[in-house]
Amino acid sequence: MWHCLIVEDDYENARYIAKGLNELKHKTVVCHTGPDGMKQALENKWDIIILDRMLPGDIDGLAILSTLRLLGNKTPVIILSALSAIDEKVRGLKSGCDDYMTKPFAFSELIARMEALIRRTQTDQTLKHLQVADLRLDLVTRKVERSGTPINLQPREYRLLLHLMLNAGSIITRTMLLEAVWDYRFDPQSNVIDVQISRLRRKIDSGFSPALIHTVWGEGYVLSEQAPSH
Repeated sequence: MWHCLIVEDDYENARYIAKGLNELKHKTVVCHTGPDGMKQALENKWDIIILDRMLPGDIDGLAILSTLRLLGNKTPVIILSALSAIDEKVRGLKSGCDDYMTKPFAFSELIARMEALIRRTQTDQTLKHLQVADLRLDLVTRKVERSGTPINLQPREYRLLLHLMLNAGSIITRTMLLEAVWDYRFDPQSNVIDVQISRLRRKIDSGFSPALIHTVWGEGYVLSEQAPSH
């Protein structure tokens, strides 16, 4: 169960997010103004904060975020914004947000991103390695092996595998990979992801069983011991 703070001035959007999270048995607190959001963010402990970029008044989402980071608060923050320009996304990331989603958005993708951020936070605090089936990634030494066989990865391949393993069992879209691994530097229509996935698959799956990296046509990729049914 997560403790989630939602700072969103759009009452309908806030209700939609809170209802979905409550149905998943998570606890939520909703604020509709910058001052209320700032107060809640600073005075209570949260597993994750969903923060609207544009809030009425002198305290907007970036002001709340910047204050948290200046105080050393590392709570994962997802910014929601109607501003989709790359410059705005970069500004949000530089202010310290962990992810940036533009409106409108799919609730399922929001949940997937929340799960990834919370898992990453917990991993940073408690785990020194990740493992899926016989594939093992050491977070300290950055060594990767499968069935005890060392696998040499280039830096980009390592980042790609790390992101897939942190989200093992979940479908990761091309956009999500671009944001997490390529930092928005490539056109979403570029084949750079396909090329890197192909290279990574040859190193991770070639000569081993079962295959772990799966393509979900029209959606993205998933790393799991079993191929997705759909």
